[in-house]
Amino acid sequence: MDKSNQSSVSEFLLLGVSEKPEHQPLLFGIFLSMYLVTMLGNLLIILAIICDPHLHTPMYFFLANLSFADACFSSATVPKMLENIQTHSQRISYHACLAQMHFFMTFGALDDFLLGVMAYDRYVAICRPLRYSTLMSPLVCILLLTACWLLTSLAALLHTLLMARLYFCADNTIHHFFCDVVPLLQLSCSDTSTNQVALFTVGSTILTGPLSLIILSYAHILSIILRVPSASGRQKAFSTCGSHLTVVFLFYGAAIGVYLCPPLPQSEGKDRIAAVFYTVVTPMLNPFIYSLRNKDMKTALRRLLI
Repeated sequence: MDKSNQSSVSEFLLLGVSEKPEHQPLLFGIFLSMYLVTMLGNLLIILAIICDPHLHTPMYFFLANLSFADACFSSATVPKMLENIQTHSQRISYHACLAQMHFFMTFGALDDFLLGVMAYDRYVAICRPLRYSTLMSPLVCILLLTACWLLTSLAALLHTLLMARLYFCADNTIHHFFCDVVPLLQLSCSDTSTNQVALFTVGSTILTGPLSLIILSYAHILSIILRVPSASGRQKAFSTCGSHLTVVFLFYGAAIGVYLCPPLPQSEGKDRIAAVFYTVVTPMLNPFIYSLRNKDMKTALRRLLI
């Protein structure tokens, strides 16, 4: 299409979770409460790990970073949604939309990579205990975390730069409550083939890479656990991994439901509800899962609060 016949928009309209005005006060109360719980829960996890010397281990080092990523992931979308509900406005500027998309993708992918690294940590702890201090030394942990940040930041930057080169015409209505890459590509009147290829290639790598690591790690872990002769030993090993596996199932189940399942006709409302679970509910539940299923974390939180 000739660019001379195009006019790039200066703002977009976010339709939100529901377009019915009578639902807005209830939605504001629900999402504000969930956001505050998310921030408080993840902050407590981070503070407990920092303040308790017993938790200064690779497992909890990555858990603290996962809590930070969850808080930022939720903050990328929920505050703007709350602002729009409160001000009865659906507007978001073009640059703010791209920034929201960038940070959403950065922290979403960071969650993904951290879950993979945490699975590898559990694999080394259970399957290679004699080499754990070497394979998961402080330097290795810092390098792994740096790699996670670098890869996710580069992937988000690539999508943001590719999106910035596109033109958007008359239709600027996003049928979502935040600026996600797929709804934006659907609005563009430019050739999005490069964006689509990058989205499929990079997205598949980010999703399947850590997921493959998680599956392989827990396949080895399961084979080792089943060889443990005592029931108490097996129970202890399962409890160590139980919290992480629960978070993995929640994260990947929601992500696959949103991004990999083919869209159905008239499914926009259902897609938004699924995205709420992925972007709001899961980051809120993670602190509860780790604190309720982990004795060391419960002890650290008790010391922090008392």
